[in-house]
Amino acid sequence: MSDTTTVQLGDRTFTLDRDKAQEAFEAKKVINGRDTMFFNILPVKYQWAYDLYKTMKNNHWEPEDIPMQKDVEQWRSSEVSDVERWIIKMGIGYFSAAEGIVGDNIIHVVREVVTAPELKLVLGRHAHEENIHADSLVYMISSLGLNPHECEAMFEDVPTIKAKNHFVMSNSRSLRRDIDLTDTANKQALAKNIFLFGQVMEGTQFYGLFGMILSLYRQNKFPGIGQMFRYTLRDESNHIEVFRSLLNDLVTENPDIWTPEFQEELRETMREGIRLEKEFIRDCLPVSAVGLSAEEFEHYIDYIGDRRLVNCRLEPLNGSVSNPFPWLAETMDIKKEQNFFEGRVTEYQKAGALGQGVSDDEL
Repeated sequence: MSDTTTVQLGDRTFTLDRDKAQEAFEAKKVINGRDTMFFNILPVKYQWAYDLYKTMKNNHWEPEDIPMQKDVEQWRSSEVSDVERWIIKMGIGYFSAAEGIVGDNIIHVVREVVTAPELKLVLGRHAHEENIHADSLVYMISSLGLNPHECEAMFEDVPTIKAKNHFVMSNSRSLRRDIDLTDTANKQALAKNIFLFGQVMEGTQFYGLFGMILSLYRQNKFPGIGQMFRYTLRDESNHIEVFRSLLNDLVTENPDIWTPEFQEELRETMREGIRLEKEFIRDCLPVSAVGLSAEEFEHYIDYIGDRRLVNCRLEPLNGSVSNPFPWLAETMDIKKEQNFFEGRVTEYQKAGALGQGVSDDEL
């Protein structure tokens, strides 16, 4: 017998079938779930997705609210070196394209195929934050008076930037088709995409330049740019967790994906991503500067890559690599934020977001 609830209001009677509602809930899946046009988030099945959405929303920031006067003064003065200017240019040149690549893949690949509404919700927020990051780079370019065509030329002409972007774009492009996600090989292709963008690109390849720019920030150089990159990095820590949790649930619901051969393929994907990142790091820091060397950053990328693998239940590539930059944990830990809607500094604990910032586990 069906479990129903009857509501009588005046001469109108409404019968609600709870069994059907339960069936709809159970039909929620990462992929191949209930096919409906209704964007009904409740009842929530993937609580982590809704919780991360709320955290990401509470972390909202606007580039234009960050002062750039000091950065402009330093850029035009002899206070900073040509190498330090080059690091900033490489950061703007790479991220101005990379943030868009990530957002485009979310919208046209991952969000297209997931079926649970709360997953679409958090992925929509993820894509929105990539737009904010891209907008922050436009703000940096205009504030410093850089030629935007020069930044575009860096994206097109610096071989290590081209190689990194081709590495992820070729994967994303291959999934832009009607795809049968009942087929194991296709499910593995989607899982690889989620791993590649979440753990290799955003989770590892972004961290070399993050570290360099935050090392400048630590020395009171380019404070506005450094602050924007701190906010961006806090966002990225949530993005990494979105894709890690998404991969975990995808594999849990589809255990045929997680073969030993596929696990090794993911490890090799990380290995190639690290190789490309190390070449890029040598272009970003061709000579030792800001008290750091390319070799230290290469060591740091090995450390980050291993943490991403272990967090996805995969064997590390190096095993016992330590963090050469423990100071980054403190620099990246944002305890206070400007609330851009109220115009005052607030503790993120009040918004429930402090505990979701960058932790030592993300470094």
